[in-house]
Formats: sequence, C-alpha cells, structure tokens
Amino acid sequence: MATWNSRGLRGSTLEDMVNRTNERYAEGGLALIQKIPTPITPIKMDQATRHITLAYFEQKSTVDYIGAVQGIPVCFDAKECAVDTFSLQNIHEHQVQFMERFEQQGGVAFFLIYYTHKDQLYYLPFADLLKFWRRAKEGGRKSFRYEELDPRFVLPKKQGILVPYLDMLQLDLELRES
Repeated sequence: MATWNSRGLRGSTLEDMVNRTNERYAEGGLALIQKIPTPITPIKMDQATRHITLAYFEQKSTVDYIGAVQGIPVCFDAKECAVDTFSLQNIHEHQVQFMERFEQQGGVAFFLIYYTHKDQLYYLPFADLLKFWRRAKEGGRKSFRYEELDPRFVLPKKQGILVPYLDMLQLDLELRES
C-alpha cells in the first residue's frame, strides 16, 4: 500500500487550471469532464489546522480526469515538469494499462504536461507516451526530452480558457484518421 505524506501541493497549479477549464467547457456544453478523487485513509492529522499530514492510498489511482467530449469518451492525466526532461517514473504501469484498455474500448487517452519553467502546456497523445514507455521497457531511456515532442501539440494561449486542450484533442483525432 502506498503512503502519502504532505510535500506541498505538487501539481495543484495545473490541476486548478484544468478544473477551471473543465468548468468552462461544461458551461459551454462542449464537454463533461470530472476529476477523479483518489481515496485515502488518514493516519495523522494536524490538530491545529485539521489537515491530514499522513495517509495511505486505499487503491491505485488510474487517471486524474474522465468524461466525454461531444460523445467521445476521454480520460487524461495532468503532470507538471520543471525541466526539459520528463521522467517516466511520474507515470505508473497501472495508469498505462488503464489508458490502453480505455483506448481499446474506443476512448481517447492523453496526458497534459505543464512545463513550468517554460510556462508551456503540452498535450501528449497516448500513442506518443506508449512509444516512450515501450522504449524504456526495452532498455532505452527512462524519460523523454522536450525536443522529442511533436510541436503541433503545444497548447496555444487562448483568451478565457486556461488549458485549451480541446483543440489538441481535435488534432489528435484527425491524425488518428489519416
């Protein structure tokens, strides 16, 4: 069983941005995406602040978000990265397996990566992640470099939408068809 120990709110900036984006998409009738909470069992609490400081995960989480976009099932995970090299240790085997099965059922899986040092958001199609994952499993690099990514999937800055991933989802779908 994995443990969680409060080390600050890692990933919370991106999570907040994605949550606000999902609210906007829902308000506009474009998508219905939910954040999947990870169930935990509290072990220690700070009595003064009533915050959990140590807990056990009750089960392995699969993805951060799941839902539908215009009738298309989607699931994705959001990750932050402070350097140009993304370690595959940030992604777990059970997540990859879940996303692979999700796509086999006709859904679309992807990762949103926020390169904090560049203030740049990136949409990583699952097929691209799988390529890097398999390379690592075959004894290759256990990470991928920013330079290896397809520049077409850099999310544009868009007025009123913090993480405009629907444009990149559309591109992902178009490339799958061709």
